[in-house]
Amino acid sequence: MSRRNEYGIPSDAVITIAGTVGVGKSTMTSALANALNFRTSLEKVDTNPYLDKFYDDFERWSFHLQIYFLAERFKEQKKIFEYGGGFIQDRSIYEDTGIFAKMHYEKGTMNEVDYETYKALFDAMVMTPYFPHPDLLIYLEGSFEEIYTRIQERGRAMEQQTPIDYWKEMHERYENWINNFNACPVLRVNIADYDIMESENSIDPVLEKIGHFIQHSRKWTSRQSL
Repeated sequence: MSRRNEYGIPSDAVITIAGTVGVGKSTMTSALANALNFRTSLEKVDTNPYLDKFYDDFERWSFHLQIYFLAERFKEQKKIFEYGGGFIQDRSIYEDTGIFAKMHYEKGTMNEVDYETYKALFDAMVMTPYFPHPDLLIYLEGSFEEIYTRIQERGRAMEQQTPIDYWKEMHERYENWINNFNACPVLRVNIADYDIMESENSIDPVLEKIGHFIQHSRKWTSRQSL
């Protein structure tokens, strides 16, 4: 049986952080991992063989890029559970299909056959009882104005130079996605309620919410399996 800390969070818990660029996923991942003494699972982009090609030709490489992300995230998810949990994960496997692949298809940078093939593969790999879903997905949310301000203040140079209309669309797509997401329990946390970069103590209320949420969801799962 896994141990629980002072917040009631099991030592084998797997927590995934989701949200659009600028919302603070990496900061939240590090803060939670440090507070809980968990490992982190971070998105790897430096070793991606398709990323540079993709930016040169979206239409040709979007399918390849999404398949690569799917394979890497799937392997990472298996590794996390083979370790026995105790992980905070920066970005979920679910965002790739629910937001990015869908956006490529709707914008015409991925054709219908490739999109349907990708979705079928995703469903066969991920949306099954055999796939180890996280205990909790924390969705970081906030107003577009606040998120865009953070991008301008803290974002990478490439992000700061990206047209505002792109970020508005991405914000809307994320909101639509999370409103229909049901693959695992979701805890929505508004970035207006804390600022970890300004105050480390602001993570404490988040930890309390996580502990309560995981305990409730695990009890519900246990009752369902009886």
